[in-house]
Amino acid sequence: MTTAATTSTQAVPRRRILAASFIGTAIEFYDFYIYGTAAALVFGTLFFPTFSPLAGTLAAFATFGVGFVARPVGAVVFGHFGDRIGRKTMLIVSLLTMGVGTVAIGLLPTYDMIGIGAPVLLVICRFMQGFGLGGEWGGAVLLATEYAPKNRRGLWSSFPQLGPAVGFIIAGAAFLVLGATIPEEAFNSWGWRIPFLASAVLIVVGLYVRTKIAETPVFEKAMKEQEKSKAPIVEVVKRQPRTLLLATCSFILAHTLFYTITTFSLSYGTEVLDLNKNMLLISAMVAAAVMGIATPILAVYSDRVGRRRVCMGAAILAMVWAFPLFALINTGEPFLVALGMSVGMIAFAALFAPMGAYLPELFATRYRYTGSSVAYNASSIVGGGLSPILATQLVASTGSSLPVSAYVVVIAALCAVCIWFLREAHTADLTVDPVDHPT
Repeated sequence: MTTAATTSTQAVPRRRILAASFIGTAIEFYDFYIYGTAAALVFGTLFFPTFSPLAGTLAAFATFGVGFVARPVGAVVFGHFGDRIGRKTMLIVSLLTMGVGTVAIGLLPTYDMIGIGAPVLLVICRFMQGFGLGGEWGGAVLLATEYAPKNRRGLWSSFPQLGPAVGFIIAGAAFLVLGATIPEEAFNSWGWRIPFLASAVLIVVGLYVRTKIAETPVFEKAMKEQEKSKAPIVEVVKRQPRTLLLATCSFILAHTLFYTITTFSLSYGTEVLDLNKNMLLISAMVAAAVMGIATPILAVYSDRVGRRRVCMGAAILAMVWAFPLFALINTGEPFLVALGMSVGMIAFAALFAPMGAYLPELFATRYRYTGSSVAYNASSIVGGGLSPILATQLVASTGSSLPVSAYVVVIAALCAVCIWFLREAHTADLTVDPVDHPT
């Protein structure tokens, strides 16, 4: 039972709140990205050896996509209990769920060991990863946003938004170190398991940090003054359908940019362009670092000028950069490849950084966990799950990266239209329920 003292930002140190919101997303995105990297590099041959190289890659990306299908399911389940029980408990459970799925992947037998059972078990573990991540992001950004001062919500929510950058850099570094220290044959045999098993250590640290925080004061105040929502997903669809649809569609671009650059580009570069795997990983890590630097800067800027303006800039930059991105990757020159990826990740950060505060600001407290989580994770089905598969198929059927660039332009245009019709919310009072109406 929390006391009045533990529900204030003075009683709960800011560093503890920010650390708890950041560390979980960093760990969970690390878990998610080691899968994406392994899917691009080795899972095709380990779990689908009877397929052609192209079909094996597509199948590996299909299992990667299972995680994105699972994420909205996790968002609904964790959102339901997060809106009824509290943010803190669901943050702990989501981290455990994701962690068990990740460590289990590191223990899986391959196709050569047990046949068709191997990819089946891989899909189950991947579903667990996605299910856990579906509840992670919404809880983490709510922890930061609902504790933050009104004029600093963008800044505070940027801490969980740093998770993708840090998680990807750690994941990429793990694969680089393994590639440099063990032979390729050993890596393909057992070395790829190490990043998955190492996740267990990170999870213990994350759980320790999260057990030291209290429930958010905004949620506790709402629960004292309002009746708990019996079915948050039903209520958000009934009360704010327009906002839910626009927010979901606007965020497809973020997932499309991130996974096109960090996942598809690895397989495209190694299998189509025959580029060095380590060079591509390093370029992607540089781009992720640039994104990490840009995230708090753009989040603070959104506190000053509003979320919509920064998000609209992201959509425009994505449209402008879609063709130069692959033109630079196609050169095979390390500096140009890193440049292309880095600018693309700045476009991603310009959308992702404000969204940490923007999505929670758009929904009422009674179903805020559910609304923001569903919008974020439902958009990942198209942006993260389908984009690498579609991009791989487009290149295979046309022999060119131009259709992939055109696809990014279309998604960016959709984002711009949806952002235009969303209301501004950076000055909104989180204790007052928003109205679902046009700007």
